[in-house]
Amino acid sequence: MENVVEPIRTPCIKVCFVDGETGLCLGCGRKLGEIAQWARLSPQGRDDVMTLLPERMAGLRALGKLG
Repeated sequence: MENVVEPIRTPCIKVCFVDGETGLCLGCGRKLGEIAQWARLSPQGRDDVMTLLPERMAGLRALGKLG
């Protein structure tokens, strides 16, 4: 039986620009440290961060950071 490695789930949309004021990526809403550690986080750790992203992106929109 062959070991199948599932790809790491990521919110990255290849729009990588970290806002200096908020410290959040304008593409996905993650913090720079979260992006750097993403591959090392446990699946639960990644899921925990993913649950925060909709609120973060809404905050960026409210600040006028997103087009």
